[in-house]
Amino acid sequence: MNPPEVTNLLEGVSADRELFFELLQTGPAKLERIVSNGHASEPGFWYDQPQPEWVLLLKGEATLEFEDGAGLDLKPGDSLTIHAHCRHRVASVSQDAVWLALHYQKP
Repeated sequence: MNPPEVTNLLEGVSADRELFFELLQTGPAKLERIVSNGHASEPGFWYDQPQPEWVLLLKGEATLEFEDGAGLDLKPGDSLTIHAHCRHRVASVSQDAVWLALHYQKP
């Protein structure tokens, strides 16, 4: 049997768009790594997800904006839970930003 493959979550991938890497999918829970490559949400675009999402900024800097006008500046190590249907967007993000995101169903 081959040894498990090692993945470095902090290594970026250079691309002209944001990249999503599924790390684990089990039942209603999905864990993914997001490499932003400096790409924020398009003007006027809002995420409106049917399930909660916990996010952790592993590397870089980002600013999240919420439909009610609130904004959050994030630095490495910052995490938050975004509730289902909480409209939000990535207002700005550094070229080196790497995220960990867990999408799940509330029990």
